[in-house]
Amino acid sequence: MASAIKSVFFNFQRRLHRRSVLRGAGVAMGLPWLTAMQSSFGETTPSTKSPRRLVACTMGLGLVSENLYPTQSGIRYEPSRYLQPLEDFKDRMTLVSGSSHPHVSGGHRAEACILTATPIGNAGNAKNGISLDQYVAKHRGLETRFPSLVLSTGGNNSPSYTENGAMVPALDSPAALFSKLFVDDSVAQRELQATRVRQGRSIMDLVAEDAKSLGRELGSGDRDRLDLYFTSVRELEKRMAEAERWSRLPKPKVDATKPVDVGNPSDLVARLGTMCDVLKLALETDSTRVITLHIPGAGGVIPIEGVDEGYHALSHHGLDEGKLSQLAIVEGAILERWGDFLRQLGQVQEQDGHLLDQTTVLLTSNLGNASNHDNRNMPVILAGGRYRHAGHLAFDRRDNYPLPNLYVSILQQLGMEVDSFASSTGTMNGLSLA
Repeated sequence: MASAIKSVFFNFQRRLHRRSVLRGAGVAMGLPWLTAMQSSFGETTPSTKSPRRLVACTMGLGLVSENLYPTQSGIRYEPSRYLQPLEDFKDRMTLVSGSSHPHVSGGHRAEACILTATPIGNAGNAKNGISLDQYVAKHRGLETRFPSLVLSTGGNNSPSYTENGAMVPALDSPAALFSKLFVDDSVAQRELQATRVRQGRSIMDLVAEDAKSLGRELGSGDRDRLDLYFTSVRELEKRMAEAERWSRLPKPKVDATKPVDVGNPSDLVARLGTMCDVLKLALETDSTRVITLHIPGAGGVIPIEGVDEGYHALSHHGLDEGKLSQLAIVEGAILERWGDFLRQLGQVQEQDGHLLDQTTVLLTSNLGNASNHDNRNMPVILAGGRYRHAGHLAFDRRDNYPLPNLYVSILQQLGMEVDSFASSTGTMNGLSLA
């Protein structure tokens, strides 16, 4: 081991090469950036209470605000067109108008920022942050077989991003999701998975001696960076250890048949309904506690009576009454399906309430006005969870309230001791925890 580290860090006074690695027993592990490379660059014990969950539903084409928001604020509002099918959730739902992510722009490109609230700049200089769902999964994901599920009604794009700014690809097949959740792998497949996990876990042990030797040669700033890096690796090892444990356990059995995927890629309303049926099972069996479901802007005609133009084309309505009329039918149908999902959660009894009581369900979009690609005044509906729901929180539509504040409130409701997220300035005004 001593000779290995000498071969990598020969003549330390000449500074570390930016591609330096730790080596041990035939494996190599890359290092993070350290000051010493400057010249080269130029949970948790399970609770007896029902666990709390997060379901973040995101839409690529937003919702027409005039059809969504009531004219009155507070809890005594008259339901708008889109809220009429959701009247039974009035006491368990909060609408937020006049909010957005500070400094986030870019129209459709801001779809990547719905859950990160991070301005990502121009295409050639894009750098995203960690999304709300992956932040929760990072800190609480070890408690379930799947730390999170990232899903879509069509395609693999998602608003879920790791702390390194990498997108987590979405799964868009309810049938494949059902198999992933409830169909056991063969014994051989499980053993192969466990072996791969064990091999990955051993890397830090193999380079441990070299890591200690390197640490003694670094300055205090670099030691801190290296400690943070190794801490993240150790956290990964913990997740891998849990993955190995889960790989040996049978998956839960459910009284449901594997769904059939909707063949029409434009029928996102039916696709949404089928996917939500499986989501309810995932939460009910505690297979995961963090779910993201993205509803992209399909270009084709959604097969609903009264609609004969493509969804994306309708979103660019330009205030044309005919297009607005058809768009209202499409968006109303999406919200009806979303409401059906809430009802499914509300029907599942847990030891201290219903599943909806323990599940924060967020619906939002990066576009407040899809017709002109405006990222201000984002549509926001919060349902379920342990909140004192506030009806309609109406903020200034000219000078928007920071939506990341809601994300801080969500994290705190999930039991996380945090006081900031992205560009937040605190928790959300007018929304308190129950």
